[in-house]
Parts: sequence; C-alpha cells; structure tokens
Amino acid sequence: MVNKMLSILIPSRCEEFLKNTVEDILKNKRGATEIIVGLDGEWSDPPLDQHPDVNIVYYPQSIGQRAMTNRCVSLSRAHYVMKVDAHCSFDEGFDVKMIEAFKETGDNVTMVPIMRNLHVFNWRCYENYCGWVGYQGPTPLKCPKCGSSRKIRREMKWIGKSNPQSTSYCFDSEPHFAYFEDYKHRPQYIKDKAEKGLTETMSLQGSCFMATREKYWELELCDEKLGNWGSQGLEVATKTWLSNGRVLVNHKTWYSHCFRTQGGNFGFPWPNSGRETQKTKNNVKEAVWHSKLPKQKYQVSWLVEKFWPIPGWDETSLNQLKESEKML
Repeated sequence: MVNKMLSILIPSRCEEFLKNTVEDILKNKRGATEIIVGLDGEWSDPPLDQHPDVNIVYYPQSIGQRAMTNRCVSLSRAHYVMKVDAHCSFDEGFDVKMIEAFKETGDNVTMVPIMRNLHVFNWRCYENYCGWVGYQGPTPLKCPKCGSSRKIRREMKWIGKSNPQSTSYCFDSEPHFAYFEDYKHRPQYIKDKAEKGLTETMSLQGSCFMATREKYWELELCDEKLGNWGSQGLEVATKTWLSNGRVLVNHKTWYSHCFRTQGGNFGFPWPNSGRETQKTKNNVKEAVWHSKLPKQKYQVSWLVEKFWPIPGWDETSLNQLKESEKML
C-alpha cells in the first residue's frame, strides 16, 4: 500500500454533518490525502459511503475527542496529519496548498488555513406559501411567522462564507480564547502576509490544525490525560511555541467551520458536563502555566511578551505570571 502524504483525522460522535464533511474533503483534495474517521460510540447517521481514501475506526464505547484523535493518528502512516472537526468544508486543493507551505517553513511548525464560518443550512416554512426562512440552529418548534409546526424543512446550503475570515487568535490571562484582531494591523503581520502568505498566531481556535505526524507524537498535541474536550487550540499552540516551534496561518487556502453554540439539537455531541469541561481547561492551564509541557524550552511569559500587547493582559497580570514562574 502506498503511504499517503496527509491523513485528515475526524474524531466524531453523533455528527449529523459528518457525511457532508467527508464528501467535501474528497471533492476538494488534490493530493495523496486520506481521511481517517473515528466513530466514538456511535455509527455515522447518515452512513458513510465506501471509498478507497476513507478509513473508519469504530469504538462501541465513547473514549472522548482527544483519545479518538490519537487513535486516528495511530492508524496513519502519512508524513502530515490534520485534525478537523466533523462539520467543516474546504477550499479546492487545500491539502496541496498546505503541504507546499510546509515545504517552505520546515517541519517545526503547526499550521492552519484561514478559518471561515460554514453556512450549513436554513430553515424554511412551506405552510401555505409562508416563505419564512431562518438561519441554521436548533429545530424550530413552530414557524415564527405563521405559527405552523408541520411544514418546516431544512434547506441545505453548505457554503463557506467569505466574511469573516479569521487569521489571528490569542488567549487572555485566565486563559480564555479570543480573536486577536489588533495583531492583524501590526507591521510584521502585514509584511509576512504580503511576502509569504503566512502569518504567526499566538493561539488557535481548535477546529483544525496540521503538523507532521512525528511532531504530533513528540509534542503530545492531543494529551488525553487532560480531559475529553476543552482548550485544544491553546494546548496545541503553546506546545508548539514553547518547544521552539512556530504556529502559522496559511493565507493561501481556507476551511470553514460550523459553530454550534445554540444548544438543543445543535450543540456539542459528546456527553460532557460543564464541570468536566472546566476541569479539562484547568488541566491545560496547569500544564502550560507550570512548565509541564513535553519538550518545553520557554515559559508562557515569553510567548505573552512575543505578541504583546494582548487583550486581557496588563502589566500586573504579566508580572504576576513571571513571579509564579520563578517559583517553578
């Protein structure tokens, strides 16, 4: 069997748009790229079609998102691996464009494409030509225009919206994830974008990231001991930066991600309580703030100063961080 250059890893549980995501990747990939789908405690519904570039691993009992991602990587023999969520679409030739960028930067990098928002579907009411249309979200109990609950149907769109386009991320002193709009106006960012099509980012959003398979294991980019879900972008970015690597955004290609933040039947698919999520986030902070990352060469204050000033940080919080680091 010929080894692939890139394995795309999709950890999945009860993901209604998994089939769309897989088909979108198959449609838009242009290189020697395979897809490894991890079905975590649930079979895909609708089921996935057989394809020579799609491999499926099924666990009858859920093991969690980080653990399932690791099981997918263990099946890969590719030079590069890319973890993506099960509700994403992609630019034509995104895989080749990402690999070409790695050839320019070398392997000591974690890289992401531009992130767009994915417009998956609309709700439309067909009762007596009502014509109401609502943006994607939980299933409406009734039409807000005519009151009907009988003829509301989902109308698939699957469009990677061109605005906004996210290319810079950070974390505050808690830490909380944030979009880092200010950084996009700094001279170095503007210069790198124009000359290289690659810009640095302090942190990541977590729905997509790509690294070599060797670096993935070396840096333990999905440490399942930290918990099932939470702060994955922070984990991946800090493990890369603090081990003397770089985290880059590739402006030559994009992916789009569906944000399911409205709860109901349009929320998070893993059975994960708020307490467990917070515990995972605390574990990630403990690892980053207290220099417990594999291959770590720098402390987190170094990263904060590299991207300074940063929303959610001030001189007091930075100095407190430095004082705590002296105690390590």
